[in-house]
Amino acid sequence: MDLSVSIGDARFPNPIMAASGTFGYAREMENVLDLKRVGAIVPKTITLQPRKGNPPPRTTETPAGLLNSIGLDNDGVDAFLARHMPYLAEIGSPIVVSIAGKTVDEFAELAQRLDGHPGITALELNVSCPNVSGGVDFGADARMCHQVVGAVRAKTGLPIFVKLTPNVTNIVQVGLAAQEAGADALTAINTCLGMAVDWRRRVPRLGNVLGGLSGPAIKPIALRAVYQLKQALSIPIIGVGGIATVDDCMEFFVVGASAVQVGTASFYRPTAVIDILDRLPDALRALGAERLADVVGTIRTPGGLAEGCGTPRADSAAPEASGISPNRAG
Repeated sequence: MDLSVSIGDARFPNPIMAASGTFGYAREMENVLDLKRVGAIVPKTITLQPRKGNPPPRTTETPAGLLNSIGLDNDGVDAFLARHMPYLAEIGSPIVVSIAGKTVDEFAELAQRLDGHPGITALELNVSCPNVSGGVDFGADARMCHQVVGAVRAKTGLPIFVKLTPNVTNIVQVGLAAQEAGADALTAINTCLGMAVDWRRRVPRLGNVLGGLSGPAIKPIALRAVYQLKQALSIPIIGVGGIATVDDCMEFFVVGASAVQVGTASFYRPTAVIDILDRLPDALRALGAERLADVVGTIRTPGGLAEGCGTPRADSAAPEASGISPNRAG
């Protein structure tokens, strides 16, 4: 059974990855599962300078998920390279470093600092965190996303994943902009902006008022995004959002994801990534496949891209409106 996935110049042994922000820096999970078996580990997002994050409370459960407002709490790139990267480089699993910046220049500087560093397989650009000022703007505007990806592309030879926000009218337009600027893959989706309230006290349940919703509640939104992006783009899509079982993964694969990331499920079932991986070969064989690639994007629909309320057509995904060519540079 061939479970491998190639993205840009990187090859991943299997498509089941650990999502950023839900797996720590991997050291926290070393006594729970065999880290070498994880398709890729995406550690907690890092920024150029240390960030304290948002005021508590930072998380609250919802009926079908989790709201978080961490605010990219981290010690900065210098601390990451000194304290965490040496350990990550020795794990044996591909490491995809998630980066975020307040400006285009910050993204570019981070990419340059990480380029060629031993043990880093790829970069994931977090242009979509809903819990900080600056970041989500890059993922919500096609031109700004194009600028960020282009600036990073100029500073690194590493494969670039761009993590997109669902909090946008036309995710396909933003995806096309990222592809044209040199992205090697898109990660879809980040959390959905939401809110929780304690009505008896008449206060929000998060210190930052608003937060990002993850978990089972957002899976239909993530599936829709992956499906739409697959119809319009040529680069691989990495699906994320509400994935907890092998059935969830298979849904993402048939709508067009070449790989998936497991996020919230790792909080309540730390072995989720490996549990899914162990069941994946049988699920693929159930479709008569011996390669993962044989099922990607094979969903059968009546007439191509499903159209609905606010759903853009793949052949008119507004590259003209953005002024950006849908063809990738180079």
